[in-house]
Amino acid sequence: MRDAYGRLLRAAAVAAAGGLLLAGCSSGDGGDEAKPSRATPTASASGTPTASPTPAGPVYVLDPKKAPRTQADAKRLALAVVAGPDDWGPGYVKRSPYLSNPGSWPVLDAGCEWEAGTLPRSVLYSVTAYSEIPATGGKGPLRVAATVTVHRTEADADWEMAETLEEALRCPDQQLRQGERITGLNSLGMPYGVGGNQTTTDSLIERGEYHNDAIKGQQYYTWFQTRVGQVTFASVVKGASGYAEGDTNAVQARVNVFMQDRVKEQLGAQS
Repeated sequence: MRDAYGRLLRAAAVAAAGGLLLAGCSSGDGGDEAKPSRATPTASASGTPTASPTPAGPVYVLDPKKAPRTQADAKRLALAVVAGPDDWGPGYVKRSPYLSNPGSWPVLDAGCEWEAGTLPRSVLYSVTAYSEIPATGGKGPLRVAATVTVHRTEADADWEMAETLEEALRCPDQQLRQGERITGLNSLGMPYGVGGNQTTTDSLIERGEYHNDAIKGQQYYTWFQTRVGQVTFASVVKGASGYAEGDTNAVQARVNVFMQDRVKEQLGAQS
């Protein structure tokens, strides 16, 4: 886990330094916290795209007998993987509500605004867990979230990763909801074998500036997302006054590695 954490942390440092480049074609439920990363995959009626946009995956092998095939299996896996306040670290607590509504699936519309959509047939289950450090000691509320989405197939999950990068290219400025937006969004894609990624099928980072009408000034915004097999998992941080981006990047990278290890365990990964 330490090596994977180091690679993600180095990638986070690149993002924090503003060195993001749009790379390749390689996003959960936003609720009232995270940027929704849901675009309906370009898929056939069976939920399977005709082609996969990323190269072959890493050397670990997943146990096909442990692949979720039903909504119940997918729900069990997602809830076992998604990161909660204990994973984020000391001071973090559950927000209310803590978990996203079942079946929620935001979509980025043509006007670059996020709106409610319907769960695609290609998705078995998706959940977002909302955590925060409440405002204290002159610091603002630091709000974070983690999302796990279980797709029907690896190709479906691959398309979600690809469309996430496309969203940032198409809409570098996005309206999250009334009074909240992100601007100057950039994405860095790191499929297996790129940027030191030797542990997951695909990974990406998004970075931009976060604006909230209720908060004076602007803050940073970072989104890390990873794919292992048919599962994607992501973490998001909206910066708050009194917090350094470098510190939250380290926590965010650690959270993603926790979820990566859990996904691999759930799917019976063998090197």
